[in-house]
Amino acid sequence: MNTKTLYRPVGEKEMILIAENGYKKFPPRLEWQPIFYPVLDESYASEIAEKWNTRDEAGNYLGFVTKFNVKEETANQYPAQNVGARNHNELWVPSEELDDFNDAIVGEIEVIRMFVGKDFKRSGNTEINSLIVKMQER
Repeated sequence: MNTKTLYRPVGEKEMILIAENGYKKFPPRLEWQPIFYPVLDESYASEIAEKWNTRDEAGNYLGFVTKFNVKEETANQYPAQNVGARNHNELWVPSEELDDFNDAIVGEIEVIRMFVGKDFKRSGNTEINSLIVKMQER
């Protein structure tokens, strides 16, 4: 089975939901979010996590970069969409297809980078606090 490596920048709230799902799937989109968009490039995911998530109060000014593998046959159903610079490529997965996309994830969703904004306040979630310590020790 061939897989494709993808990345997704997330804030604290989404990271909590990923952890609650055993690092096996991404949470459902909110009703005003019609698309789930994993990205194809780690540097692009890091750029979003650092420049956007660390300025977002709703995500407690935290930006995590997640990395995961998905079955290639599933990933190939979604043509890459370029949304800016040469490396700004995303897959646009309609929110109603996210369950099937999650089923195609092989292994666990891994946190590979973390960015902390200047307005971050200690999380009330012990899993997040443990993850922060783990990432700072790297």
